[in-house]
Amino acid sequence: MGKPKFYDFCVHAVPDGENTAEQLAALARHFGYSGIALANHSDKLPQSQPELSSTNEFEIFRGIELVEENPSKLHGLIGKFRKSVDVLIVHGGSENINRAALENPQVDILNHPAFEKSSGLNQVLAKAAAENNVAIGLTLRPFLHSRGPRRVRLLSDLRANLDLARKYDVPLVLSSDAMSCFDLRSPRDALALAEVCGLEEDEALEAMTTVPERIISKNRPGPGYIREGVEVLEEGNYF
Repeated sequence: MGKPKFYDFCVHAVPDGENTAEQLAALARHFGYSGIALANHSDKLPQSQPELSSTNEFEIFRGIELVEENPSKLHGLIGKFRKSVDVLIVHGGSENINRAALENPQVDILNHPAFEKSSGLNQVLAKAAAENNVAIGLTLRPFLHSRGPRRVRLLSDLRANLDLARKYDVPLVLSSDAMSCFDLRSPRDALALAEVCGLEEDEALEAMTTVPERIISKNRPGPGYIREGVEVLEEGNYF
């Protein structure tokens, strides 16, 4: 078995974050990642798409984190951006938006689902996430920038969502949610922080390796792919 490939699937570059895509990519590569997804919030996109320089050792994926409070408009944004990005994230934070995201199989990840006194998930939404293969995003930046009661609340929400994810086999994606180079953490540090937050070692590892790889495989199908739901039969196998 080869060395696992680590990915950070939520990194914000200028004008959303403080650093350029090139600076973030260089540091992530130095830390040992195999790739990152540049996922600016949809209300803070660059005026022109930067040229993404990828290699066999490190790849920069196009992503977006959709911000919208109206479920109908959110579905419109999903349709607008789905074909142009490798990683489509929804920024949650209300029951209606969380539901709209988790019931839409075109969404890859739901970040920040918690709102008011809710962790953001319940049994119905967890089932929808599992059925539609929408991952729940576990982001490290909020923990790094919080103290006292807020951190306690974040940990409580995360552990409640973890329980539901385990019960219904919902995929998880662990990312930095970095707004600057100072928010990036090496894979080893990210795994250690995740375990402090309540993830098992194998859960944290899968959330940074195999689940991101599955998302890219889904959104970048191989040459034999026609479209979802269509099967290519060998010659003579017509019945």
